[in-house]
Amino acid sequence: MDRRNLFILAGGASALLLGTSLAMAQDWQPDRPINLIVPWGAGGSTDQIARVTAPILAEALGVDVVVVNQPGASGAIGTQEVLNAPRDGYTWTANAIANNATYAVTGLLEGTDIDDWHIYLSVANVPVVSVPADSEFQDFGQLLEAFKTRGNEISVATAGITSSGGTAIGALSGAAENFPFNMVTYDGGGPAAIAAASGEAMVTTQLAVEQTELIRGGRLRALAVLSDKPLVLDGVDPIPPITEWLPDMELAPDYFGIFVPVGVPEEVLATLDKIWAEKIATSPEIKTYAETFGAVFAPSFGAEARALAMPVVILEACDAVERGEAVTDPSTIGIDCETRTEIGAQ
Repeated sequence: MDRRNLFILAGGASALLLGTSLAMAQDWQPDRPINLIVPWGAGGSTDQIARVTAPILAEALGVDVVVVNQPGASGAIGTQEVLNAPRDGYTWTANAIANNATYAVTGLLEGTDIDDWHIYLSVANVPVVSVPADSEFQDFGQLLEAFKTRGNEISVATAGITSSGGTAIGALSGAAENFPFNMVTYDGGGPAAIAAASGEAMVTTQLAVEQTELIRGGRLRALAVLSDKPLVLDGVDPIPPITEWLPDMELAPDYFGIFVPVGVPEEVLATLDKIWAEKIATSPEIKTYAETFGAVFAPSFGAEARALAMPVVILEACDAVERGEAVTDPSTIGIDCETRTEIGAQ
């Protein structure tokens, strides 16, 4: 399947997966607040959707869901904190699933993969290539030529090498003769986008949701979206697809949500499954957020969520190998980069 066409809208399909057994499952009734660790700084894509989702979960569970920002090491520090916590259902994380699934490949966390997590997805996001409003670059073609001729002179603001912005600029380089660039890292996608808007960096490749208000406000000029279709935002000219300049570039949307470590009690999962199907999959708040900031409303959980996640997981793991950034071979997490498939997948 062409990964450029994998922007799948999940909608309410998750509800059909519950079956009668879930209806009979014992509801979990937490007796204290739940910590939702966001392993990035405030204002970025993960933080944004976590803060939209947390109140919905809190109302359904009857306890506070407390968002805790714990940035560092491209999200690895906060993620490790969740893995180290007791598996009692009171410590979750929020992230892009491609991060949690590939930390072992990039060497940031050892011995982890996608199956260490129960996956609850809410939105899909795509990166946008933007420059400050007063930039010399008027379109992506001009910027691409500058990357090829000036290389490390071009500074790119991202949230780190494994962040969506970091993998986006790496993928762009790989698709365009491996041009060099100067990555400048920040504690989150929001700060990275603001840094570019203020002129601290010449480019940012962070997600659309982290740039939308800066683009609307005229502080960033969006040059291209990493998609095969234009990105339409209210009040902004359509952002052209990167395939206008790099028609063969492999693309896959990244999915964001909440992840619960394997090993928590079954009643925790049964309750969260039910909430995701009944509340998150129909949430007007999340849908409005997605429509406003250029994300795709795509709630799912369980096997469906894992299947949606794998294309971007495979893409990012194998691209890390091609860029020389992989510390561990993706085969150790079940990915064959020669065929770009999941090992053992049917």
